[in-house]
Amino acid sequence: MRPLQSSPFSPGHSPLAGRTILQIVPDLEAGGVERTTVDIAAALAAVGARPLVATTGGRLVPELQAKGGIFIPFPAATKNPLAMLANVARLKALCRAEGVDVLHARSRAPAWSALAAARGLRIPFVTTYHGAYAGRSAAKVLYNSVMARGDVVIANSHYTADLIARNHPFARDHVRVIHRGTDLRAFSPRAVEPGRVERLRTEWGVDPDRRIVLLAARLTGWKGQTLLVEATRRLVDGGRRDIAVVLAGDPQGREGFVRELDALIEKLQLNQIVRRVGHCTDMPAAFLAAALVAVPSTEPEAFGRSAVEAQAMGAPVVVSDHGAVPETVLAPPQVHASGRTGWRVPPGDAAALADAMAAALDMGASARDALAGRARAHVEQHFSLDHMITETLDVYAALLAQGRG
Repeated sequence: MRPLQSSPFSPGHSPLAGRTILQIVPDLEAGGVERTTVDIAAALAAVGARPLVATTGGRLVPELQAKGGIFIPFPAATKNPLAMLANVARLKALCRAEGVDVLHARSRAPAWSALAAARGLRIPFVTTYHGAYAGRSAAKVLYNSVMARGDVVIANSHYTADLIARNHPFARDHVRVIHRGTDLRAFSPRAVEPGRVERLRTEWGVDPDRRIVLLAARLTGWKGQTLLVEATRRLVDGGRRDIAVVLAGDPQGREGFVRELDALIEKLQLNQIVRRVGHCTDMPAAFLAAALVAVPSTEPEAFGRSAVEAQAMGAPVVVSDHGAVPETVLAPPQVHASGRTGWRVPPGDAAALADAMAAALDMGASARDALAGRARAHVEQHFSLDHMITETLDVYAALLAQGRG
């Protein structure tokens, strides 16, 4: 796609002013997909566009509305084939009534309805391929393929772009890599008042003499909570008693996994060290409070938002070395040890995770400050929110300019 000469992120001069862009996403509870939806809606409002978001709702709806987004209650979370078919007619009616110029789908089930509606109305259709969708059968590959059927397919990392090219080669010419962006104004140590950190430590029940190891992710098996618990047992057995491991995230209905996780914490006698604290609404303060942030995912991350946001806050990170991680965290052998912004360890290896955690926690103040500076610069260069916004709005504007749909 040929870039526009002027940035669509210029208030008062945007080719998107007066245009209506509809994003559809299952819900607006929490996570990278949901946060990106709100960020793009806010940017569209800032340039004079009408940013509609069709979704079932969620805790981010008030923020969406406060930033100029328009919440459209819609059964976008359904995976029932008959309901998805009915959603096609609903979406067509919505698009006609609101004069939608571009339809942007961010999840597979609503994307099928959106694809049919967009094609029927001949309006541009954009998808964002947010995840490393598993496809072990022909039927699942077909189901996943809807995310590669946009006029433009936004991949949130080069890793994701490679997945698309391998699994859906027909989409190669339509893929555009736009990394997930971090709000560097909010995720800045200077922007966080000390009281915010103190409040979190109090809410989490962390004693002043304990150093926080944070894993911020929904509670599900592949995010690595059990692996972190096992690594923590190794650290404690090695004599480290000054840590508090905080698991911040919702179970989102996975109560069976929560019971297994709690049972493991009990079995390994870590009740005084590991704590589940639920969803955290102040992630900048959470990362600033952390002596170490762990992202020990056992399956590949398509991007890895927590690792990037933590680096923006200057927190040392230890991450599983697969998926998009090499794009977000610099470590040997990709760079010299003096250039690292974190540690990368083999996925599923509790011993390697524990060793890297110990190395990070044992850093002196000068070494930690130097790492924090490198990490912040890395994020500023590659993963800013402004860059993501400009690139995404350029996709919309270029499609409209080309008369796609």
